[in-house]
Amino acid sequence: MRLTSDVEREIPVESPPADQEPRRFLWIDMVNRLWSQRRRIARWMVAGIAISPFFVWKYCKYEANVALMPPDSQGGLSGLLPALSKMPGLGGASSSLAGLAGDMLGIKSSGALFAKVLESRTVEDAIIDRFGLQKRFPAPVEGFIVRRMPWASSFTMRRKVDARKELDSATTVSEDKKSGVVSVTVKDRDPARARDIANEYVVQLNKTLSGVMNTAAGREKAFIEQRLREEEQALHTAEKNLSEFSSGSMAFDPAQQMRVTVESAARLQGELIAARSELQGMEQIYASENVRIRSLRARIGELESELRKINGVRNGAATGDSFPYPSAKDLPALGVKWADLYRQSKIHETVFEMLTQQYEVARIQEAKETPTAKVLDDAVLPEKTFPRPWVVVLIGTITGVILGCAGVLLQDKWQSLDIRDPRRILLSNMYYGTRGLLNTMWNGVRFRRTHGHASDGQKF
Repeated sequence: MRLTSDVEREIPVESPPADQEPRRFLWIDMVNRLWSQRRRIARWMVAGIAISPFFVWKYCKYEANVALMPPDSQGGLSGLLPALSKMPGLGGASSSLAGLAGDMLGIKSSGALFAKVLESRTVEDAIIDRFGLQKRFPAPVEGFIVRRMPWASSFTMRRKVDARKELDSATTVSEDKKSGVVSVTVKDRDPARARDIANEYVVQLNKTLSGVMNTAAGREKAFIEQRLREEEQALHTAEKNLSEFSSGSMAFDPAQQMRVTVESAARLQGELIAARSELQGMEQIYASENVRIRSLRARIGELESELRKINGVRNGAATGDSFPYPSAKDLPALGVKWADLYRQSKIHETVFEMLTQQYEVARIQEAKETPTAKVLDDAVLPEKTFPRPWVVVLIGTITGVILGCAGVLLQDKWQSLDIRDPRRILLSNMYYGTRGLLNTMWNGVRFRRTHGHASDGQKF
């Protein structure tokens, strides 16, 4: 034993040189390992390239952009702040009040108002109905499903809430805080539909604003419109009453008719006096049975009859006469009634003309006060998709290579674990348990399918 120990003492112990460093080329081993598994990594890369077309179809869409310039004024808000500043006790703080009122109302600019309206449910529902965004499939596919599977026709339409979510994800509304320009960007696989939806946002925005903005001019226009309808009806009634009265009494213009009637009566009275004078002269020369005497008497009788008609004398001889126009005796009474009806008609006509002019002015003023979007850039047909397809394919290729490398490294890490390592035991149990469950389910499906076909054959 001592000899052995002495020999061991004499054998020199080789110690590593002091200048030798430990091995630090781990990355070379990793690259070497990955290169040895290059076929496996290449399969992962091919799988990534094969899956990339799905992501190209899913995410590569055309973008249509429309830019809106907000109006210069804020409509009702700009008219409200000066009115508040003129209230008693607040006249000296008009500028601070305007800013305070703007902060209280939460309206900083018309661009913010436009952005909220564009994101409203009213605008989104109008666009969904306009372009049929509730449909899940194209028209040919939907027609085929309806014809072949009528029971599945309801499956072709999605709920409106889901259509709103999809439209929200495809639409981006942004506002430039400095300039106030509002941009609406719409993404879609069809470039024409992306352009049309972006332009339809502008149409629905103006329609919604014109429908909900309750400005002073709008309220004035509504009041004048109501009064205009009432005056139009009253004017028609007054004109109808005047025409019916004039047709029944033959009194078209009593003042003019009175003047003409008096002149006619005076002329007939003069002719009657002249005829009587001539008759008296003839009676002194000729006998009473003379032709000229009888002619003069007949003429005098005719003049007296016409004069009685004009003067309104109704006796037994004149009862059967039909004189279409009112007599001088009836004209004053008829003139009062006619003047009253004519005055009412003229009053309603004047009021109707004034209300018509005010209505047109109110319409113009309402158009000025209603905020409308000024289109800075119309949406045009987009030419390129975003993101670009080659970028998606490149990302899919890189992702496949990374997954392949990660799989190789994880496999090496798994093999390096001790078989009694709790982590390896847990993962093994989870893997084999899941695998057994899937196998059991698959065997059950195969069993049902096999025995189902067999039972069908026996029944047949």
